[in-house]
Amino acid sequence: MAAAATGDGATLRAAVRSWVESHVPADWLAAALGGDLARLHAIRSPQQYRDWYPVLGASGLVGPTWPVEYGGLGLPAALAGVVTGELRRARLTALNIVGVALAAPTLLDWGSPEQCRRYLPGIADNSEIWCQLFSEPGAGSDLAGLSTRATRVEGGGHWLVNGQKVWSSFANEARLGILLARTDPAVPKHLGITAFALDLEQPGVTVRPLRKISGDAEFNEVFFDDARVADDARLGEVGAGWRVARTVLAHERAMLSGAGSSLRERTSGSSIDRLVELACRGEVGGRVVDDPVQADLVARLYVENSVVRMANARARALGRDGAAPAMLKVMSSEHNQRLQSAMVDLLGISGVARQPDDVAADRTVFGFLRSRGDTIGGGTSEVQRNNVGERVLGLPKDPFSDNGIPWQDIRRGR
Repeated sequence: MAAAATGDGATLRAAVRSWVESHVPADWLAAALGGDLARLHAIRSPQQYRDWYPVLGASGLVGPTWPVEYGGLGLPAALAGVVTGELRRARLTALNIVGVALAAPTLLDWGSPEQCRRYLPGIADNSEIWCQLFSEPGAGSDLAGLSTRATRVEGGGHWLVNGQKVWSSFANEARLGILLARTDPAVPKHLGITAFALDLEQPGVTVRPLRKISGDAEFNEVFFDDARVADDARLGEVGAGWRVARTVLAHERAMLSGAGSSLRERTSGSSIDRLVELACRGEVGGRVVDDPVQADLVARLYVENSVVRMANARARALGRDGAAPAMLKVMSSEHNQRLQSAMVDLLGISGVARQPDDVAADRTVFGFLRSRGDTIGGGTSEVQRNNVGERVLGLPKDPFSDNGIPWQDIRRGR
C-alpha cells in the first residue's frame, strides 16, 4: 500500500515483485519464471492453488483499483497494469473470475458501501464464488425480454423470484449471482427490470450443469421456485436493472477480450508462445517455420496476437476512455479461434489420435473445442458488431417494434 500511494510505477513494480518472491512458494515461482508450465502444472494442482489463494486475496493485488477500505490498493487504472503484469509474470491467474471481473466493478458502481464491505472481501479471497444470472431460454441476444419475475412480498423486506436462467457460467460452484429479474411487467421491457445479488445456496434454487463439446460443464441452467432475495441485496434502484446490466456487460466484454481482470490475452486454450515453440521445434513432420505457407500463418497470428495484447493493455490503462469493449471482444475471440485452430493443425494426427497420457495434446484439443464458444459467450460477434456500429461509429440503431410498449403486451411464443 505504501508503494501504491507513491504513484510511481517503478516503485510499485518493485514492491509487487518483492511480495511475490516472499509469499509465493519458491518451486511454483521458479517454474513460472522459467516458463516451465509442465512442471508448474505438476507441482501446483488446482486445489493447492485454491488453498493458497487467500494469501493473494489479502494482499490487495486481486483488486488493485478497489478502494483501500474494501481490500484494494486504490490504484488508478494506468497503474493497475503494473500489478497485472507482475501477476501474469508469476502465473498467478485470477480465481472467481466472474466475481473479480464482473461483480466487483458492478458493486463499486451500483452497490452501497454496506454491500461493498459485505461482498468484496469474499470475492478477493475466493471464499464466495459468483456467477451471472442473465440469459434465459427465451431471452438470449434480446436480454431485455427476460421473463424471470421478482415479486415484492408484502412488507417490502424481501422478494420472491420465479423463472429460469441458462448459460450461467460457474453457477454449479457459485454462492452468489448477479440476477436480473422483471419487477414491473406493465412498463416497456427495458424499464421494468431490477438487479439483485442472489444467494444460490437456498431452497427454491436448482442448478443443472450443461456439458459442452469440450467435456466440461462450465455452463448451467438455474431454476427459481419462490427463491428469496432480501431488498438490501438489490443493486441500484427498482427498475434500474437495465442500466446495471449494461455495466456488467461492458465489464464482461472487457474480461473476455483480455482487457479486464482475467490476467491473460485470450479466453481459452494455448498461447501464441506455445504455437511459436511448436512451429520451431520440428517434432511433427519437420519444422513448420521451414514451410513458407505455414510460417506465414504463424507470423500473421503472432502479429495479430501482439495487436490484441497491446490494444487490451491500452484499454486497461485508459479505463473507460479506452477502446470500446465490444470491439476488443470481437478482436480477441475471433483471434483466439484462429490461434487454437492453428495449434491443432500443427499437431496434425498426433493431436487427434493422441496417447492417453499426453497431457499437452489434451490441453491443446480442449483449448480448440473450448474456443468454439468464444464468439457466442458474453454476447455473440453479431451483437458486438451491432454495438460497435451504433456506439462507436454512430450508425442508426436496428429498428425494434416492441421497445415502447409494456412488456406484458409483447406477443411471445406462438
